[in-house]
Amino acid sequence: MYFEWQGAHPVQLRCIDKYVETPDTMSIKLAPLESQLAALGSIQFDFKPGQFIMVGVKVEQKMEYRAYSLSSIAGESHLQLTIKRVEGGKVSNYLLDTLQVGDSLLALPPSGDFNTIDHPPVRINDNKKALLLSAGCGITPVYAMAKQWLANGADVDVQFLHVAKSAQQTIYFDALESMAATEEQFTLSLLLKDASGTTHPQGRLNKEWLLQLVPDLMQRTVYLCGPSQFMQDTHDNLQALGFDMNNFFQESFTPVSSTTESERDDQVEDKAVSVAVEAFGKEVVAQQGAVLADTLEAAGLPLIVACRSGICGSCKCKVTSGSVRSTSLETLSTEEIEQGYVLACSSTIESDLAVQIG
Repeated sequence: MYFEWQGAHPVQLRCIDKYVETPDTMSIKLAPLESQLAALGSIQFDFKPGQFIMVGVKVEQKMEYRAYSLSSIAGESHLQLTIKRVEGGKVSNYLLDTLQVGDSLLALPPSGDFNTIDHPPVRINDNKKALLLSAGCGITPVYAMAKQWLANGADVDVQFLHVAKSAQQTIYFDALESMAATEEQFTLSLLLKDASGTTHPQGRLNKEWLLQLVPDLMQRTVYLCGPSQFMQDTHDNLQALGFDMNNFFQESFTPVSSTTESERDDQVEDKAVSVAVEAFGKEVVAQQGAVLADTLEAAGLPLIVACRSGICGSCKCKVTSGSVRSTSLETLSTEEIEQGYVLACSSTIESDLAVQIG
């Protein structure tokens, strides 16, 4: 039986295992609560390789949500996240230092367009070849893609190119070398800043390294994930080499760009508007140009605002009258948009509103 998510609402999952990957990275396994297993028996998780979930934990009396790619494969009885410590990061530090086996947290359903189901490898010259390209903790979703292809016996030639500081700082180092030694369709290339004690090359990824490490680059579908500058540089290098960018896909948790304050001042007047939520008997006053999610949260309404960047859809609500300006509609269907649904985290108020939530 597959685990049933509660629409766009968070569910509780419990930590069943936690172990070190590198000095600043840990993997955490999450499973249904014991009460759910007692009632339903065996449960499997279903998702598309490469997708992420939003995880919510209470830090300093405030619920904080962050997106983490799944490093497990579909069909297992648990979800695995691999989390790298972020200096000053509230959630990453809590998960690495405070969360214990047996503790629970909140999670939203798997999401994300960066996956191998919606974007399978293109068949070129009667072959399906993929290049999984990553740096740092961006290795997580592409590692899941590779594992899923291998587990399913998929007809895909997989090359895995990862850039890291050293072998010790390479997440899944032993697992990757084992996969390369035992799986005929899997080729591993590590490019390290310090390759001491390994047989892997040392250097910084550029056009020359791409062609040297992946001679048949032009025949592959590329899946890219890593720090934003690394992804931008790699994107530019591929373009410069004449790569067909129709066969290029990348992950990004970067919030959608929104209207700047100065631009917003030019577009709307600084005046008060009303926001009515009839089902909860609330009508609040807000400033024109205010973010809808902030206004609803300030009124104490039960709106789930997880990512604040328009990528998870948890804050979906319906505007029944009035107008908003939206910078992201990414998770909404065409039908939902026509019905007046918006993402509150990515919508600013333009006029008096009536809103339905829940």
